Amino acid sequence: MPLAACATITRGSDEPVQFVSEPAGATVQTNIGLGCPATPCVIQVPRKDQFVATFDLPGHRSEQVMVATRMSGGGTAGLAGNAIFGGIIGVVVDANTGASMDHVPNPVVARLQPIRPVSPLIERRTRRRAPTS
Repeated sequence: MPLAACATITRGSDEPVQFVSEPAGATVQTNIGLGCPATPCVIQVPRKDQFVATFDLPGHRSEQVMVATRMSGGGTAGLAGNAIFGGIIGVVVDANTGASMDHVPNPVVARLQPIRPVSPLIERRTRRRAPTS
């Protein structure tokens, strides 16, 4: 069974996913329990896992980015090789490990918007409109 599970052997079941924020220094947390303390950073993520990454930076709005998986070119070749040479066992192993998948987007980029303070003019105008008793 030397050719079975070709993609698992050649690509592995994890993929390095890069996280970048503008401005840099945001924390990243995923809904699959992985994260890093400051961007830019790289996290090893199981190839089969789709996830949502949440970027947080003080003074900025949080941003969430959905990261999907898709069949990669190299994964498709490994899958075809399994079907021809490795048989059903290799196809099943690669499908279960997600070895034929890639994360999209990679790198994961978040452009964080600053939270702007409310203008004193707007605050004053709001107070004037309040009913007086």
